[in-house]
Amino acid sequence: MHKAGFVNIVGNPNVGKSTLMNQLVGERISIATFKAQTTRHRIMGIVNTDDMQIVFSDTPGVLKPNYKLQESMLAFSESALQDADVLLYVTDVVENPEKNMDFLEKVQKMTIPVLLLINKIDELGANGANGAQQLLAAIVEKWHALLPNAEILPISAKNKFGIDMLLKRIQELLPESPAYFDKDQLTDKPARFFVSEIIREKILLYYDKEIPYSVEVRVERFKETEKNIHINAIIYVERDSQKGIIIGHQGIALKKVSTEARKSLEKFFAKPIFLETFVKVDKDWRSSQRELDSFGYNPE
Repeated sequence: MHKAGFVNIVGNPNVGKSTLMNQLVGERISIATFKAQTTRHRIMGIVNTDDMQIVFSDTPGVLKPNYKLQESMLAFSESALQDADVLLYVTDVVENPEKNMDFLEKVQKMTIPVLLLINKIDELGANGANGAQQLLAAIVEKWHALLPNAEILPISAKNKFGIDMLLKRIQELLPESPAYFDKDQLTDKPARFFVSEIIREKILLYYDKEIPYSVEVRVERFKETEKNIHINAIIYVERDSQKGIIIGHQGIALKKVSTEARKSLEKFFAKPIFLETFVKVDKDWRSSQRELDSFGYNPE
């Protein structure tokens, strides 16, 4: 008997979906930072054993879209409700359970197994053992009223608490099926995608305010040999002023981002990396459907 299925991770921004995805897959597939709206695409991570294949999907945080990029991000999240065998709805200990009720109402109508994961329970520890238990019980009660058919599991993705129990439960819920992907495949994304995501991650970490959210990265050249990889990447921004901030005085800021990205890329690909980065202005790319399509923001 072989089991296989799609396990999709959804929830509001900044509740720890990407951290959870990376723990479940055992690889650093998704960007995980302290900033909200880090994940923009739907990213698959595949776990294989001899008798099982779990295809996890990390999705962007659910939000009310203000421009076309966010519309595409919401479409990725909503598509995850349509093809899941098991749905993981992630929340945390501080989130208002009634946030984004439109999306939650769609989850309420689902007939597949839904696991409601209350993440970051380690943050309740400051209230003492009894206080933490009482707070968690109150959170569970609120969520049970909203999603009565969901199984509720407290976890801490960052500290790996409850992850083994969650994996075991997912295995029990998976349907019998042959594998959907080759057993040696880790993700559905090409190497260029992870290059652009790693560069974008460094920008999220090292720049403030609107800069990280106005940035997209395109890999123009990816040439791999047995010994190394040569990469040329373009960082797109919306305005000339943003270009100046990305580059920094005498190019120092861009050099820092490129150096940190190269270090992470060498760890990811296990090879020496030669990375060149350039900055260009592409006005209002977040609102242009043609540009968004070219960057891969098409959920179909």
